[in-house]
Amino acid sequence: MGTFVISKRVNGDYKFIFATRKGKTIFTSIGCKNKSDCEKIIAAIQGNIEQFTLTRSKNAAGKYFFRLAKDGLVLATSRKFSTEFMFQKGIDNIKEHLPNSETLDFSENEFVFPDSEAVFVEEE
Repeated sequence: MGTFVISKRVNGDYKFIFATRKGKTIFTSIGCKNKSDCEKIIAAIQGNIEQFTLTRSKNAAGKYFFRLAKDGLVLATSRKFSTEFMFQKGIDNIKEHLPNSETLDFSENEFVFPDSEAVFVEEE
């Protein structure tokens, strides 16, 4: 199962990632001014991934990646994959898990794991 995770960037924009069940990021969205824009893009991707264009690329270092676009607008970019096999595995993961993935919203939590007060116990 995959997961969409919405969060807030340092500049105040919202973004989302799509991650595997093990937490490995597959792709990251563009920045959105409103959280609702992220939610709309996620719903559109989940609802009909076939309407999106997946452009495969290779960077100068020889790593594989893709861009997810609709009507010419790039909406997300994948992580870099070291081999073509891993690249294809990432795409297969999307096809298999994206339609039934859940969405987690961490955009309102500045600290997902807040600092707790340290408790020291003196040993006798």
